[in-house]
Amino acid sequence: MTPHFSHSIEQISVEELDQRLRTQPMPALQLIDVRESEEVAIASIANFDVLPLSQFARWADTILVRFDPHVETLVMCHHGIRSAQMCQWLQQQGFTNVKNIAGGIDAYSLAVDSTIPRY
Repeated sequence: MTPHFSHSIEQISVEELDQRLRTQPMPALQLIDVRESEEVAIASIANFDVLPLSQFARWADTILVRFDPHVETLVMCHHGIRSAQMCQWLQQQGFTNVKNIAGGIDAYSLAVDSTIPRY
């Protein structure tokens, strides 16, 4: 996966993510975390499916089976770079409502939930 962005990627703030997680039923959102398992063990948010980018070859062929390309999909990583790459790839797979979580879990820890460890 290369960091070539041909489509603009919509962003969602961590504050908006927090509000959505509190008010929206989960089937209405698909949540993907592309960090490594070791990172998720340190800091995580409930209900995110973990798809580490380093294991892309393992899960890439199942993405359209595991997720609905027409349901809003929010993607997170540590700071927002890997998740932006994932958003780009999802758009190339036909996903129509993909948003990158700006600042990733680090920003979420700083702005929303300080009990989530920073690393």
